[in-house]
Amino acid sequence: MADAGKLAQRVTLVVVCHNSGLVIENLLRSIPQGLPLICVDNACRDDTIALIRQYRPDATILHNATGQGYARAANRGLRAVETEFALLANPDTVLSAEAIAAMLAAADQFPEAAIIGPVHRDGKGHVEPSHDVALWDRRGRGKRGAEPVPEGPLCAEFISGAVTFLRMAMGRAIGFYDEDVFLYYEDDDFCLRLRQAGHLLIVDPAAVVVHLGGGSVRPSKGYAWEKFWHLGWSRIHFEAKHRGHAAAFRTGVILAARYFTKALAASLVLHRKKAGRDWARCAGTLAALRGVKAHDYAARASARG
Repeated sequence: MADAGKLAQRVTLVVVCHNSGLVIENLLRSIPQGLPLICVDNACRDDTIALIRQYRPDATILHNATGQGYARAANRGLRAVETEFALLANPDTVLSAEAIAAMLAAADQFPEAAIIGPVHRDGKGHVEPSHDVALWDRRGRGKRGAEPVPEGPLCAEFISGAVTFLRMAMGRAIGFYDEDVFLYYEDDDFCLRLRQAGHLLIVDPAAVVVHLGGGSVRPSKGYAWEKFWHLGWSRIHFEAKHRGHAAAFRTGVILAARYFTKALAASLVLHRKKAGRDWARCAGTLAALRGVKAHDYAARASARG
């Protein structure tokens, strides 16, 4: 049985919320009472904050007047943490005292580790890929590589940012997340910079969490476009930052052509959802090649409503 008091002395939960009312109740019910909780309100316009106040009146709530994207919001939450470890969790995850205790035990077992990652299961109990032993191989293929569940602690190159158990001293030393990113690939960049600083990333199968997925905002056509625009933009930003502008240009041209071809084909057969997704990724990729800033684009999109 996990010692809730010991967890509360060493771990703070940080949650970034943006219209997360459909899912956050599951998370709030799953965490042990007394665990310090910092919620960053990324301009929620639903009942998210009311639910947090209902279930955790002791939570620290940091309000952003406008949506700042994940990296900036997460960094604001992390800067308010006073404990040795921070546990960043998406609002659409379900935790447990046992899972948190297992991650803390792994962090004590591996003091050279900056991040401990749990095994993820979806709402039906199926294992969800949440780590990669070779980060760049997956980016080169352009698709997720399904890593098997390890039998014991495993050293990885990438651990999903959906649930991140972070040793604060190591995260603080590299400046936390890249604030030029609005959405996506901020966890790839964070993992890579931590490894470049000489730290390990450990996946511990003793810690199991549930990731429901898709619960950050209520779906809409405009949201879908912005989501895939940022996915395209952030991929090129990540490439340029870590492999140089020439490599980013080559990758961007290849990806833009691929998305354009797929979007055109989907449009011809009236598959609007697929067409919209690939038009958005194409637009985001080309915007990154032109030097458009992700936060500038997000601000304009927000102003348009």
